[in-house]
Formats: sequence, structure tokens, C-alpha cells
Amino acid sequence: MPKKQKFPYLLGSKWTAQQKVDGWRHFQVVNRKNQGKWVYAELVSACDPNVRFWMNAKLLQDNSQWQPGWQPLKEINQIESEVS
Repeated sequence: MPKKQKFPYLLGSKWTAQQKVDGWRHFQVVNRKNQGKWVYAELVSACDPNVRFWMNAKLLQDNSQWQPGWQPLKEINQIESEVS
């Protein structure tokens, strides 16, 4: 039986950063890479395709840094005010 893939729905998923990354908040996963026990995701800004970076996919599960989907700015501000 093959091993279960970690983060099977990672590719193509959309994320909203709680803090701006290179001036942007909305990103999409365009590539994934397995290195040993780690899974990495390549994220690209929805507004500027030149803004791209690799990160450990596990970090996307931290709700204080990332929210699944593209969240409207109004909802981001509400979440930030609730946390404060």
C-alpha cells in the first residue's frame, strides 16, 4: 500500500497572509516539493507573479500567520481586532 501523501490538496490552494509579504496578502500554491519528511510549497502572489517564495507547508496550518482561501480585507481587520 502506498504511503499517504501529506497535504494532498496543497497544489492550487489559496491563502491569505495575516501580515503582508513583500507588500501582498493573497497567495496561491503553484508548486510543491517533498524533501525527506518535509513538504514545501511555492507560493505566488495573486496580484504580482514576480513575488514568489518557498516555505514549509506546515506553516500554512498556523492560523496566526495564514488563513485558507482569499479573505477580504474587512475580514482580516476583524480577525486582527479580535486577536488584539
